[in-house]
Amino acid sequence: MLSASQLIDLVLLLVAVEFAALALWHAWRRQGIAARDLLPNSLAGASLLLAARSAFAGAPWPWTLGWLALALVAHVTDLARRWR
Repeated sequence: MLSASQLIDLVLLLVAVEFAALALWHAWRRQGIAARDLLPNSLAGASLLLAARSAFAGAPWPWTLGWLALALVAHVTDLARRWR
C-alpha cells in the first residue's frame, strides 16, 4: 500500500505530465492553453501538494509555510492574469 507521501508524489507526477502534454499540444496544434497561461495555475496546485507532503513527512513548519506562500503567490498571479 502506498503512503500519503507516495500518493502525493504520484499526483505531482501527473500534474507535471498534464502540464507538459497541454504545453506540447498548444505548441503543436495552436489550440488550448499556452504554457505561460497554464503555469501559474499548475504551480499553485503543485505547491499545495508539496505543502501537504511536507506536513505529512513531518518537515519543519517553515517548509510547509513556504510551499503555502508560493501557492498563494501563484494563485494571485493566475487571478491577476485572468482578471479583465
